Amino acid sequence: MLSTLFCLPFFFLCLKIAFSSSIHASSFSTTHLCSHNEAAALLQFKTSFSINYTLYDLGLCDTKTESWKEGIDCCSWDGVSCDNVTGHVIVLDLSSDCLSGTFPSNSTLFLLKNLESLNLASNNFRLSKIPPEISQFTRLKHLDISYSQFSGQVPAEIAHLPKLVSLNLSYSDLIFETITFKNLVHNLSEVRELVLGGVNMTSVNPRFFMNLSSSLTTLDLWESALRGNFSNSIFHFPNLKNFYLSGEQNLTIDLPSSNWSSPLQRLYLGDMNCGRQLRESIGDLKSLQSLSLGCNLEGSIPASIGNLSQLTYLTLFSNNFNGQIPTSLANLTQLTSIYLYNNRFSSPILTPICNLRQLTSLDIYSNNLQGQIPPSIANLNQLTFLSLSNNQFSGPIPASIGNLSQLTNLSLSSNNFDGQIPPSLANLTQLISLDLSNNQFSGPIPASIGNLRQLTSLYLSSNNLNGQIPPSLANLTQLTDLYLPNNKFSGPIPFHASSFSKLSILDLSYNLLNGTLPPWIFTLPLLEYLYLNDNQLQGQITQFQQNSLTHLDLSNNKLQGSIRNSIANLVNLSHLDLSSTHFSDLVVPDMFWALQNLETIILSYNNLSLGMNVDANFTLPKLTDVSFSSCNLSEFPTFLRHSNGLQSLVLSKNSIHGNIPEWICEKDDLKILDLSHNNFIGKIPNCLPKFLSVLNLQANYFDGNIPFGFLEGRGLRNLNLHGNQMDGLLPRSLVHCRMLEVLDVGNNNISDTFPHWLESTPELQVLVLRSNKFHGFVQSTKESPSSPSFPKLRVLDLSSNDFLGPLPLQYMENFKAMMDLHGEDGSPEYMKALTIGNSYIYSLVVTWKGFDYELQGILTVFSSLHLSNNMFEGEIPNVIGKLSSLKGLNLSHNNLTGHIPLLLANLTNLEWLDLSSNELVGKIPDMLGSLTQLSVLNLSNNHLIGRIPQGNQFDTFGNGSYEGNLGLCGIPLSISCDAIGTPLSSFQEKDELWGFGWRVVVLGYGCGVVFGLVMGYQVFRTGKPIWFVSLFDGRPSQSGRKMRKARRLVQRRS
Repeated sequence: MLSTLFCLPFFFLCLKIAFSSSIHASSFSTTHLCSHNEAAALLQFKTSFSINYTLYDLGLCDTKTESWKEGIDCCSWDGVSCDNVTGHVIVLDLSSDCLSGTFPSNSTLFLLKNLESLNLASNNFRLSKIPPEISQFTRLKHLDISYSQFSGQVPAEIAHLPKLVSLNLSYSDLIFETITFKNLVHNLSEVRELVLGGVNMTSVNPRFFMNLSSSLTTLDLWESALRGNFSNSIFHFPNLKNFYLSGEQNLTIDLPSSNWSSPLQRLYLGDMNCGRQLRESIGDLKSLQSLSLGCNLEGSIPASIGNLSQLTYLTLFSNNFNGQIPTSLANLTQLTSIYLYNNRFSSPILTPICNLRQLTSLDIYSNNLQGQIPPSIANLNQLTFLSLSNNQFSGPIPASIGNLSQLTNLSLSSNNFDGQIPPSLANLTQLISLDLSNNQFSGPIPASIGNLRQLTSLYLSSNNLNGQIPPSLANLTQLTDLYLPNNKFSGPIPFHASSFSKLSILDLSYNLLNGTLPPWIFTLPLLEYLYLNDNQLQGQITQFQQNSLTHLDLSNNKLQGSIRNSIANLVNLSHLDLSSTHFSDLVVPDMFWALQNLETIILSYNNLSLGMNVDANFTLPKLTDVSFSSCNLSEFPTFLRHSNGLQSLVLSKNSIHGNIPEWICEKDDLKILDLSHNNFIGKIPNCLPKFLSVLNLQANYFDGNIPFGFLEGRGLRNLNLHGNQMDGLLPRSLVHCRMLEVLDVGNNNISDTFPHWLESTPELQVLVLRSNKFHGFVQSTKESPSSPSFPKLRVLDLSSNDFLGPLPLQYMENFKAMMDLHGEDGSPEYMKALTIGNSYIYSLVVTWKGFDYELQGILTVFSSLHLSNNMFEGEIPNVIGKLSSLKGLNLSHNNLTGHIPLLLANLTNLEWLDLSSNELVGKIPDMLGSLTQLSVLNLSNNHLIGRIPQGNQFDTFGNGSYEGNLGLCGIPLSISCDAIGTPLSSFQEKDELWGFGWRVVVLGYGCGVVFGLVMGYQVFRTGKPIWFVSLFDGRPSQSGRKMRKARRLVQRRS
């Protein structure tokens, strides 16, 4: 971005230099014929190179040498100028001549001993070295070999050109050594223009530049890889007008703090450090025309910037400026371009800017700007580019924006704009790109948008737009990119839109579109990306006629038809997602034979029958991501054996049986392997790929010890072996997996002590050891807590084991993630792993009302602590009240004593609380009624006494929350507190043995419906979340809590 931004002014500077040389050359008459020897030398030089006719055909070549003919005075040739007295060639300008070839060291060009100006810029000399013979040009004043594909070290002989006035070596892959540059500076006593942008000057000490001639007018060191401190004495050079400097973060220059008087006209500093603040002295540069500073400045912009009355170009991008732009900016009436993006401005700044009527470009992308766009924006009627994206602007777009009739690019994305899209946008008939995505616009798309006939890109994604897609969009015949996803569009896709002949990207995903696919979608000649997923489209899918498609996603619709017939022509297809549709045909791998560019294929959750009989030579060589979940597979797809680049393989929820094939161990690039919910048996291979990041084998019949061979790569993020028959110990080599985020070995037969050795694992967020044979105390072995234990842990499930002793107080004091999950910036996301073509969302088995549910996603704000069904004893520690991010807390079925801690009232995010089947005494704290998100409460089967608190959340819980406490009275129990001595109604003993009395527990807020996981994130965005009730999307497992309890009793007795 930087190089693009700064090339333009530099390009015009180079043109100026070249133009000056051209004027100088034209001042000589050609009354004398050039010498025969020099003409012959030039013709021989011409034959050394060819013309790049590819560039020539694009009109990018001057091809001056085409006019060079024998027998014609060489002084009349294009690019050649001669001395009007001697006839010697003194100027040779072959810039942009499209010459191509190696530059020979014995080139006949060196016979032109009288050359004063040589311009070979913008040719291709194929990484030739600059010949040392260049020193023969002893009269040379102007040398320009920029953008000419020279390479290697700048020869020492270049310092032997003492008359040089201008030198341009920029962007030709050259390297300056220290001694060469030092000698160059010493000898160039008359140099005025030194352009070295893109030259590698890593070894050059910046102090050498202070020895340059005081005649210097231009110094360009952009992207020169300089390091160290560059003296600000450069700003006191009496004739310096143009200064360009950028490097790396270890390059520093301090801007003068006072008495900054200089003839500077252009100042560009970027990708470096130039002090902490921009000082008032910047206002002393009264001649400044262009100012660009991108060098980690902070604080506010000084008001003195308004003194720069000649300024036309202002760029202060990628700094840390904050506060307001000074109102003095309105004094800069000559400004045509303002770029303030990537800062931290936080107050409205548009009002002073709206008076700068010469502005053509305004970019304040990515700040913290608030407020509304003022109607005075209409004053900027010369604007062609306007970007206010990624700020916090709000309110409607003023209709006056339609007065900016010269606009070609308008981007207002990622703000909080609301209301309807103003019809006045239709007045912007010059628009090429319109981006209103990621806002809160509502209502339909105005039909008048169809008047923007120059539009090539339209982005309206992630708003609240509704209604039908207007047919008038078909008028936008120049469209290449059309993005409308994540809205509420309904009805059919417009049937008549065949005029989209240039469309490359069409994204209508995540809407409410219905009806059938219109025929024109299958015939767009240039379409590369088609996303129609997550709608309600139905009917038959026919054959795509074009072969340009690379990405096709029709998932989560009601489409039907034959996969084989529809995609047969898509030879360039790389990404195919047809999951969760209604396709029901037989799919055999070799039907994809023609799709040799396929990288991602997702066919999950269909009624497909996948036949695995395939030609032994069949392969998809570029395949990286495969997902065949719930595809009725009964055997492992052997055609994948030859896909050596496989990175993600998901075959979950099928009926595959037998062992994992040995060839899977050969997939060295495999990062994600999900074989969960199948019928695999036997041992987990120790040879699994060492660089796995996700291994999900839950709900199979694997047995034996957990292997450790695949842990050697140490890149594992998610290990899920839940619901198998694994035994033995947890492998201690897990401690080396420093990136581990999820470890779930629940519902196995592992017999071990608590893995305290994992407590320093820095990324561990989910630890599930439930329903095993873990035993002993849960306590840290650290003698001095120099670093917190389990610093990111937010889900801990130790339920249904044989742990004993007090609750893990030392750990609870260090569960930082359970204390403040809301300190993280941004909206909640699902925990996931990424591959080239897809993302893999983690899952988690949780217990809800005695049943196991599988969360089809773990939100980054979900936090729970489940320690039930153990032998913990003692009181509940008060520190538990600090775990304020908890959504769920289950300490039931232990031997806990004492009172219910009053500090539980601090758990304001708590949605379910189960303290049942313990030995708790005393009264129920009234303060628990302040837990306004609490939807499930179970205090049954303890020794609690007194009146049940009334009001708030307590009014929403039924008898089942309190049964088995003989000393409780009051609503909802039928026992009056006046008759507290009366025995309570009897309860079934088997409920005390087999489970806690969930039969009549009522959900708070009247929530009787368990919403799907997909709704969880939407609930979070739009209102107060009832987290646990809204998170679950799964089915109860066959083994409920009673069955697990019985198994534990049998195991203990045996």
